[in-house]
Amino acid sequence: MMMNVGMLWLDDDKKRPFDEKVVRAAEYYQTKYGRSPNICFVNKKMLKEEKSVGKITVSPVRSVLPHHFWLGVDAAQH
Repeated sequence: MMMNVGMLWLDDDKKRPFDEKVVRAAEYYQTKYGRSPNICFVNKKMLKEEKSVGKITVSPVRSVLPHHFWLGVDAAQH
């Protein structure tokens, strides 16, 4: 999966579950851009292996800071 442009979302609330953070970020993305994201990249310390949250594929990468969620649309589907 690859994303050319995305939205960076910060959520460092330790009490909020991970999946809820992804959903909240995706809802904001949808409101702002009028399209639902289908990919999200997070720091490897937040997630050990790829998983799905609803229709969003969440992947761990080194390049995203902890507590940040980089959401967008897969470039292959854009």
